[in-house]
Amino acid sequence: MKTKKIIIYSILLIVLIIGGFSFSTDDKNFEISKQLSIFSAIFREVNMFYVDETDPGNLVNTGTKAMLKSLDPYTIYYPESEMEDVKLMTTGEYAGIGAVIGKKGDNIIIREPYKNSPATKAGLLPGDIIIEADGNSIKGKKVEDVSEILKGQPGKSMKIKIIREGSTMEFTLVREQIQIPSVPYYGMINDNVGYISFSSFIQNSSNDVRKAIIDLKNKGAKSLIFDLRGNGGGLLDQAVEIANFFLPQYSKIVYTKGRISQLYKEYYATKHPIVPDMPLAVLIDRNSASASEIVSGALQDYDRAVLIGERSLGKGLVQTVKDLPYNTKIKITTAKYYIPSGRSIQAIDYSHRTESGVAQRIADSLKREFLTADGRKVYDGGGISPDIEVKSKDLSNIITELIVKDLYFDFVNSYALKHSNIATPSEFKVTDEIYDTFIEFLKKHDFTYESESQKILEQLLKSAKEEKYYESNKAELNILKTNLTHSIERDATIFKEDISKFLAEFLIQRYYFSEGLIEYNSLHDEEIGKALSILGNQTEYKRILGK
Repeated sequence: MKTKKIIIYSILLIVLIIGGFSFSTDDKNFEISKQLSIFSAIFREVNMFYVDETDPGNLVNTGTKAMLKSLDPYTIYYPESEMEDVKLMTTGEYAGIGAVIGKKGDNIIIREPYKNSPATKAGLLPGDIIIEADGNSIKGKKVEDVSEILKGQPGKSMKIKIIREGSTMEFTLVREQIQIPSVPYYGMINDNVGYISFSSFIQNSSNDVRKAIIDLKNKGAKSLIFDLRGNGGGLLDQAVEIANFFLPQYSKIVYTKGRISQLYKEYYATKHPIVPDMPLAVLIDRNSASASEIVSGALQDYDRAVLIGERSLGKGLVQTVKDLPYNTKIKITTAKYYIPSGRSIQAIDYSHRTESGVAQRIADSLKREFLTADGRKVYDGGGISPDIEVKSKDLSNIITELIVKDLYFDFVNSYALKHSNIATPSEFKVTDEIYDTFIEFLKKHDFTYESESQKILEQLLKSAKEEKYYESNKAELNILKTNLTHSIERDATIFKEDISKFLAEFLIQRYYFSEGLIEYNSLHDEEIGKALSILGNQTEYKRILGK
């Protein structure tokens, strides 16, 4: 208790000193001093008199995060315990066993061990239930708590106890430095078109993209598909470097503007491009954000690439990581991004909220028109709009339920224990034998779901009874109910194409990891197919770009 009082009085003294220093400046600094004094007083009173024992660190951490949450989702405080998360965010690197874990019911399971990781080398498989790690029982723990246990010093061994198919097994792993690749896959789709999947703008990721471009050129690529779908962004300098691979030296890539003049900065291409003229298609979707939008937006503003897919997220805010005392950090929004045409890509205005505190998207009426280098019309205020829109298809109820209930995941894990291999990603297809085996698996697990037709019918029946039409139409309504009621035998035929598509993806990922899944999708993806069509028709390609 004595130690706690010393901490509290020390904080109060520091706050008062700061307050005394700021008090004489201006009204805003006076308000800062006033609020810090109030906060310090509340903090002191709660710690000294609250009915239950309190943790000063947790109180301040909770208060700090609540304060920052009122600004925007990207201004974040990182206590000392989360420094590994900061490192992973900027470098894609951490020390651990190299596996994605997740919650399934009351259990923590291995969802995906990375290729060539300690988890894979030791023999851990997707679906394994973790019951003990380094002598620590996993029962009742959260996913993030188990993740921390699995991380640790490279070269240090650990034991993991799991349950697989009802049997308890123990594995010894040696933790390694895990590098999550920024380019999980690249390759030739056909004799002329190269494809690069790019997942994150982390330290040195531009080197990985450079290597992929050069390698594909050497393999005969005459045009390129650059896939930024799902890429949530990252480091600004990497975005500028990557845009420079396609744009001329001295091109302005992006500029930033903040509340203070020192935050106005312009970023230019500093080198000669690697592929100045190679036809280029860039894929974006609603999860392409920040640095992804800088690259795709700059390429669109210079009419350098055809953008295909969905409107991007619209995150045009600049974050700066600053050091704080006691090995803590804050990632704070300091400015906004503007791409070469002058447009902002920010979609949500966090400075103006509704009475309930909800930030609003920038209204269409407030969006402004800009021009690309060749005079095409583009607009601000809501991410990057593709030149060719390909909307993602809504999932049918049966597919949604299969994914939500994890039945694809359960099946492929069971299937893989009985079958040591399947065809390569470039050759694989779901055969009738595999499909029938999956349908039998669903029957054994009593798979049921409610279709949209059933939901509408239930409402119809309810309305018919309320309006006294049910009895006179009972026979017809019951026939309709029978015809629309879920039937796995019937639905297996009706939805075979959709069910098979996702079944193939889950099987490929189980046997060939995420890299294999990307390779498989590069041959079966609608947006990639559209890109191939446009790149294969140079007249159409130039027309879209306004050449």
